[in-house]
Amino acid sequence: MAPGIGFAVGIQRLIPFIGYHHILMILIAIAIILLSWLTALLLAGCSSSSPLIPGIFLIDFYYQTYTPTYDPAQVDPGVTAAIANIVGQTQLEVRVGYFGLCIASDAGNYLCSNNATLLAEQISIDKDPMNLIWVANTFKNSVVFPWLIIIAIIFAFLCFLLLASFPGWHEERDRATGSEVDVKPFPSRPVSQSALALVFIASVFVLVSVLWQHTASVAAAQVAQDMGNGSIKSGVGTSAMVLGWFSFALLLIVTIGLLVMILSIHLLDRLTDE
Repeated sequence: MAPGIGFAVGIQRLIPFIGYHHILMILIAIAIILLSWLTALLLAGCSSSSPLIPGIFLIDFYYQTYTPTYDPAQVDPGVTAAIANIVGQTQLEVRVGYFGLCIASDAGNYLCSNNATLLAEQISIDKDPMNLIWVANTFKNSVVFPWLIIIAIIFAFLCFLLLASFPGWHEERDRATGSEVDVKPFPSRPVSQSALALVFIASVFVLVSVLWQHTASVAAAQVAQDMGNGSIKSGVGTSAMVLGWFSFALLLIVTIGLLVMILSIHLLDRLTDE
């Protein structure tokens, strides 16, 4: 038998024994992996000088000359010219992670550390005339809060373990007829409710953390760019946001799936009792 055909046959034999909770386990496992990846990359992303890792960040600030925005609400529009004179041709970029910062000089090489003072000592005054390293460090220390995601990962993992304890579908021989019958037992109600509570709390924690992270990053980026009108730009890390929101969506699906399962079992119990 060809390897491909053998694999297909094996999958066909396995499908009847894949229970509803196995699908939920797969979804929650993906969410745990994504959240762990997000936390690990944002932890390592701005504490490691690897050429790829600094690409994962929450927010970045960088010097760039562009046409400033003028508005009647500006009391002194001429301040943009003063800032432009101070900044000059500086090209420093600062990226913010959960536990550290990365800076890129003119050469484009990243220098990362969780100590902003150490980073500031590595460059000359003319490389950061508007103190973007200090601004980024203030954002990291005052706004960023990764612990909700870490707690959510723990809760999601506990939910995964509870789902793994659900009884699986299997075949048993009927003593009366001697034929093979499919046995699909219901999981324990307390275990199901505990799993639902855990994944619900994890979902809420991820929602709060990602929403907080997204809103704070967008607001800080806009304020920093307005303050450095014409000379400073800022952006939000897209990869970090995508990982966070996708993880929340998976946990939400698992929460709804568990709730539907519990309500369905409760309804079946009532029907059989009647």
